[in-house]
Amino acid sequence: MSFRKIRLMMAFALPAFALPGFALPGFALMGAIACSVSEVAAADPTKEVLEAVSKLKVGPKDWPQWGGSSHRNNTPSGKDIPIEWDVEEGKNILWSVPLGSETYGNPVVANGKVFIGTNNGNGYIKRYPSKVDLGCLICFDEKDGKFLWQHSNEKLPTGRVHDWPHQGVCCSPFVDGNRAWYVSNRGEIVCLDIEGFHDGENDGPFVTEKVTDATEADIIWSVNMMADLRVSQHNMCSCSVTCAGELLFVLTANGVDESHITIPEEKAPSFLCVDRNTGKVLWSDNSPGANVLHGQWSSPGYGVLGGVPQVLFGAGDGYLYSFAAEGKDGKAELLWKFDCNPKDSLYLLGGRATRNHLIATPVIHDGLVYIGVGEDPEHGEGNGHLWCIDPTKRGDVSPTLVFNSADPSKPIAHKRLQALDEKAGDFERENPNSAAIWHYVGTNPEEFETTMHRTCGTVAIKDGLLFIADFSGLFHCLDLKTGEPHWTHDMFAASWASPLIVEDRVYIGDEDGDICIFKLSKEKDLIAELNVGSSVYTTPVVANDVLYIANKNRLFAIKEGAQSK
Repeated sequence: MSFRKIRLMMAFALPAFALPGFALPGFALMGAIACSVSEVAAADPTKEVLEAVSKLKVGPKDWPQWGGSSHRNNTPSGKDIPIEWDVEEGKNILWSVPLGSETYGNPVVANGKVFIGTNNGNGYIKRYPSKVDLGCLICFDEKDGKFLWQHSNEKLPTGRVHDWPHQGVCCSPFVDGNRAWYVSNRGEIVCLDIEGFHDGENDGPFVTEKVTDATEADIIWSVNMMADLRVSQHNMCSCSVTCAGELLFVLTANGVDESHITIPEEKAPSFLCVDRNTGKVLWSDNSPGANVLHGQWSSPGYGVLGGVPQVLFGAGDGYLYSFAAEGKDGKAELLWKFDCNPKDSLYLLGGRATRNHLIATPVIHDGLVYIGVGEDPEHGEGNGHLWCIDPTKRGDVSPTLVFNSADPSKPIAHKRLQALDEKAGDFERENPNSAAIWHYVGTNPEEFETTMHRTCGTVAIKDGLLFIADFSGLFHCLDLKTGEPHWTHDMFAASWASPLIVEDRVYIGDEDGDICIFKLSKEKDLIAELNVGSSVYTTPVVANDVLYIANKNRLFAIKEGAQSK
């Protein structure tokens, strides 16, 4: 049991409460919303993700990338998904397999295979025994969990500043046909043959693999972002890539050095568009530049918004950026940017910061964009902000702009640690071009259970409801159209995960290894709370009517009526 759970059980002998479905003090609705918001019931995200998957060369109910599609809304189709299981007795467990000692990558299921990022704690490959620390992308057989192959990434010699020990591969691949694309802990964009060497072929153009045994990965091409693009990733790269046609979108993780003060490669790109067939960089952008606060560990989203193909990047300066997907004349074309923090918020080391960057993935639903702010969990809890954004605006679409009394006629440039410094004569004005639809901070920041905290979780949306978990272990259910809270639930343990919505239920995991299952409803209805044996840092997914949950060191395939030994 976690320390926070013990502490909170002692402090609060009351169950988590339900909030009424109306705005309370502390809830921030962005004034009189002038822009048009479509009816939330108009869009069916499960139907949309099935349509998106149908356009790929994968199975009709596969889950080929983080979030299922480039909209990143974890709402798969599923039938008879279990609401009870027992990992000790094997009840409803189709199969389970050991992973490394720490697992942060979310499962992806496509074309008969399951892919997941972890470390080398299990030592699947003989030439790399478990005592050798690696980042691993492992491929299993979907039907029985049989180990097929592993892409092994030796740790960078520079250590934790670039490649944190034992954290392995922290992202998910994108799969289409017989290819998988992902970003390794070493900052390499890699294209792999999903058959590995089981097909008896060494596919190219990359054909210089050291070992071509059946348990090894078959590399098609790779791009070393640190060597080739001068990126200096902080801790590691953890971007779960997405695609639009032949365009592959990547966030590079360029960040600070070991001092946590200097950005050693501030001119290196933060965002990339790559030809998925060759690895050629089509366009790049380093917008955060010297304003990166810490690291850049978000993942991109993509959608056609307002009739324009847009790729969305959550950046290390706390802004959400949108670019024209194809770029312009070989260069990035910025469409809009949105500051997700209050202008007077301050970034400090040691967990005391009120300014945050973005780790969550932006989610697209019914023409709008949703994202919350966060920070490396090692830097502690803190207050959060969750936004609904109109992506049809252009330019700086932040809620306010900062001016200085020396020249109050035009906005000043963004400053890294604190955008608005009153002592320096700075002040802010409302932005008439603001894209903010609503802004959620909780209902009463003086009360723990009514506060939105930092999150690295991504929202899930369906039936007019939005769900999100925060670092502090609170699970929030909001009205999608207004951002008003319906209820919160205290899981009494930290949560790094994102929700799964399937059938009429919502699943969310926590650091104690518990999976809470709720009714998909604006009234809180906790159906079950089940444990999977160790901490859950990943997000449950469903593919082909099977529920997949990875805990710290094991992957479970869960199916109604199954019985595992």
